[in-house]
Amino acid sequence: MQLSDEMLKEISYIKISKYRTKVMKSLDEGEVLIPTQIARNSDIRPNHISKVLAELKAHELVECINPEVRKGRLYRLTDKGDELVKNIDD
Repeated sequence: MQLSDEMLKEISYIKISKYRTKVMKSLDEGEVLIPTQIARNSDIRPNHISKVLAELKAHELVECINPEVRKGRLYRLTDKGDELVKNIDD
């Protein structure tokens, strides 16, 4: 399957950051996780997770499904993020 230029740019954006790559892979397989779980799964300190999630959210790769709560926000990949994570190799 031929990837669009836009998708290739997004893959590049993810790959240039180990943190972004780890967070995307942590949310793969339809996972819905809170930031502390993502931090634990991806071996990233929790204080870095919110910044990474904000970056990925700005690129429409992850979404928060309960933004109204202050603690325990749940994150998952968007359809775009799900498609992209399948094309990221280690």
